[in-house]
Amino acid sequence: MRPIREPRPHPREKLKANLMEWFHWLLREAEIYDIRYPVKGAFVWMPYGMKIRRNVEALIRQLHDSTGHQEVLFPVFIPYEFFSKESQHIRGFESEVFWVSKGGEAGERLILRPTSETAIMPMFKLWIKDHTDLPLAVYQIVSVFRAETKMTNPMIRVREISMFKEAHTAHADREDAERQVRMAVEIYKKIFDEMCIPYLISRRTEWDKFAGAVYTIAFDTILPDGRTLQIGTVHYLGTNFSKVFEVTYLKPDGAHELVHTTSYGISERSIAAMLIIHGDDAGTTIPPKLAPIQVVIVPIVYGDERKAVMDTAQSVADKLSAIGLRVHIDAREDKTPGWKFYYWELKGVPLRIEIGKRDLEQRSVVVTRRDTLEKYSVGLDELEEAVKRIMEQITENLRKTAWERLRSSVVAAGSIEEARRALGEGKVVEVPWSGDNDCGLKISEMLRADALGTPMDKEPDIGGSDMRDLACPEKRANYWLRLSERY
Repeated sequence: MRPIREPRPHPREKLKANLMEWFHWLLREAEIYDIRYPVKGAFVWMPYGMKIRRNVEALIRQLHDSTGHQEVLFPVFIPYEFFSKESQHIRGFESEVFWVSKGGEAGERLILRPTSETAIMPMFKLWIKDHTDLPLAVYQIVSVFRAETKMTNPMIRVREISMFKEAHTAHADREDAERQVRMAVEIYKKIFDEMCIPYLISRRTEWDKFAGAVYTIAFDTILPDGRTLQIGTVHYLGTNFSKVFEVTYLKPDGAHELVHTTSYGISERSIAAMLIIHGDDAGTTIPPKLAPIQVVIVPIVYGDERKAVMDTAQSVADKLSAIGLRVHIDAREDKTPGWKFYYWELKGVPLRIEIGKRDLEQRSVVVTRRDTLEKYSVGLDELEEAVKRIMEQITENLRKTAWERLRSSVVAAGSIEEARRALGEGKVVEVPWSGDNDCGLKISEMLRADALGTPMDKEPDIGGSDMRDLACPEKRANYWLRLSERY
């Protein structure tokens, strides 16, 4: 394998200048997602986008199945009497609920699920009898519906979240439930690591936790415009839902106890984050394991060498397919090689192979990486090993570059002026906080920023220092409070 062009990745100026305009362009031109459906906040997954989505769903399923979760499928309807039982939950979601009516008539009150805690708890009550039924862990990948009143954005803020993976678990006690919370965090880390998405892990503040949760842990990533995007959440629900739905189990000593529950969710926002974070002004790069097409072969054909070039292209495709790669030969005769290069770079195919008459003479091909646009001359005899090695390098580079960008975008600030300046530069800022809710809300208001919570991916406790709460200087700071502008 011989390098024939140094790295020269596409710029990211258009992407940074107007991120959502760029994202709409990518989804349209790369034929991933059609945003023209005539219902606000509802969009259409196109065939290429569905292939990306199915690969991500397969990863999600594999990691949940391998950790003892069982897949289920619940109806989309929830009786209002169930939904309204948990008081914090209904206050948190009622304004976002879509109501269902039968021919416009009043009668049975149903809602379209905004999330499924209140649908699953009545079934847990039927399924859980004694301690031998615990722990119980189920998940589903379904649509949920939320009547968004804010500006909608494809995949990011929608009225039908059509790839909502929600897991729900039941446990004998808090200790086991919190073990499950830690497991969920590890599952999500593995998912995002495979997608090459960097993340911040924060414990949400009391005023921003999931409605009905004891506490919420959230994964956020930082997009190129400096705003953060929540890409996953994990909730310890305690006995808040099991109490109102009377979900108990029989202990070995004959006593009945309430189960402790958790839930955790991830959606197509993760795919949006993957496309954006690895994007540039020419399109995106899809991590090799998740790319619908991992290698595209572009024959360079002129005149009478067509048969020899096409035969070699097919031979190369067969070799790479035999080692488990997803390969496509772009044999279109009405498109130039240059047009094809642009097209497949737009769609994020990780590796391109060019085969022409000169390559046949040298018994080699030209291999181009999508992430850096480095070119290599690779002999046909070493092609399989070289392609596998380059794929690994692409994954490693995508992950490394994304994490470097994220880490450079998080700063600590000890004063209001310093924090405002960092936020104005598109940074996520961490400021000293006493832990008092009123002081935290005041910090958020003073900075006109959203509180992500206290960091769990670094030491959040700064107790013992002489730092003071940013909004309440009479109080000693015990934590960092992480803030940003959020999507």
